[in-house]
Amino acid sequence: MEHTIIIGAGPCGIAAAIELQRHGVSPLVIEKRNIVHAISQYPTYMQFFSTSELLEIGDVPFTTANDKPTRLEALNYYRTVAQRHKLRIAPYVTITDIRRTDEGFQLRGHDRFQEEELSYACRHVVIATGYFDSPNMLGIPGESSEKVSHFFREAHPYAGMKVAIIGGSNSSIDAALELERVGADVTVVYRRSRYSSSIKPWVRPIFEGKVAKGGITMLFDSTVTEIHRRHIVVQSPDGNRELPNDFVLALTGFHPDRGFLSSAGVTMEAEGYPTFAEDTMETNVPGIYLAGVVASRHEANEIFIETGRFHGRKIVQHMVEAGRL
Repeated sequence: MEHTIIIGAGPCGIAAAIELQRHGVSPLVIEKRNIVHAISQYPTYMQFFSTSELLEIGDVPFTTANDKPTRLEALNYYRTVAQRHKLRIAPYVTITDIRRTDEGFQLRGHDRFQEEELSYACRHVVIATGYFDSPNMLGIPGESSEKVSHFFREAHPYAGMKVAIIGGSNSSIDAALELERVGADVTVVYRRSRYSSSIKPWVRPIFEGKVAKGGITMLFDSTVTEIHRRHIVVQSPDGNRELPNDFVLALTGFHPDRGFLSSAGVTMEAEGYPTFAEDTMETNVPGIYLAGVVASRHEANEIFIETGRFHGRKIVQHMVEAGRL
């Protein structure tokens, strides 16, 4: 039987594993895709909002050429940290069920081909699954179309195309700027009446300048209500409008896998977030902890690594105080 199983090999899951190692426990880290999968899903040429020092884990220096690291630098860094600490990571294994037993928990899952059923026993579970597998859906006609994506990787495939971006966060603004640079016809559809206060201060003037010059169309107080093959329907203060369209990027954020958490017995707050104690990271189910963005109560983004990397310390401290280590 394992002492602790960590579900999710993102930066916060890796950091929690290292903290347990320091207290004599070699946890098994189970990841349904690759190490730091969420970061690998970030835009190809993305640069982090945070400085490299604020993203460090495991007492391994994060050295970069610039103040703020790129996606590629982060992938290299976190992979190196996991290798240097010789963490036990089982990639491409999906956990589908967590059940309490007399001795702890029974976890069931399968490999990436869904051909082999897998079973694990442990005394404690740390859920560090992140958000990026559960995008916030719009629930509108046409959302399942191939022309719609909830992720933005790079601008090149959209060169010369009419692209609608739904959302007004940093990811939407960054995507719009990249798309405009490759010659896409970009329209940003945002439901609020003004720009988000979270937009990076050095980016906002550039974006506003593009809008003022007509390089990017910005629609405030507007929502996309229908997505068709060659156009979209936008509801605005001036009424419904049909806009010619080739692709839609619905960058509306993500949420925790509530079904998976609920099946493990974790209750949800009224806002839809899991119940846990912030000082210990333990959920309402004794022995099940949260780490990383799954414990955030706001839209997931790269900044949360800054605080989520310390969740492992809270978990280990609670285990020590409770006599579980």
